[in-house]
Amino acid sequence: MTTRSRMNVYFDPDLLDRVKSLSLRRRVSQSAIVEAAVASFLSGDSSEQMEAALTRRIDRLGRQIDGLDEDLAVLGETLALFIHFWLTVTPPLPDSAQPSARAKGAERLEGFMQTLGRRLATGDRFLKEVSRDVLRPEEAGVAPAPPDAG
Repeated sequence: MTTRSRMNVYFDPDLLDRVKSLSLRRRVSQSAIVEAAVASFLSGDSSEQMEAALTRRIDRLGRQIDGLDEDLAVLGETLALFIHFWLTVTPPLPDSAQPSARAKGAERLEGFMQTLGRRLATGDRFLKEVSRDVLRPEEAGVAPAPPDAG
């Protein structure tokens, strides 16, 4: 059995409230929290451990940002190609056809929004499909496209 010595200390009321709150949340004694905090403070390697943990977190965040950057580039190119294609192949409408075209556009937008909502709710993502079906077709069981003859 370990022996313990008693020590009376004074805390700022706000700090004491935080210790009490943590004690209740973690279901440990206030003494255990204070003891762990003092041991951590007095430990010589705690700064290296904290630095290593922060370094790992920063590295992970960097990798996540790199992935997001790549996804954003794919989305930007996708949108640019779609807009270019749409502007190239869509003929101008006569004034008499404008109201029906607006109505049809509103109907299509509603369908698009519903489909988008369903895909977001199920977790299906366009970029996952692109990487699965286009960027790595051999992994998706799809034969890669033949190289251009020109």
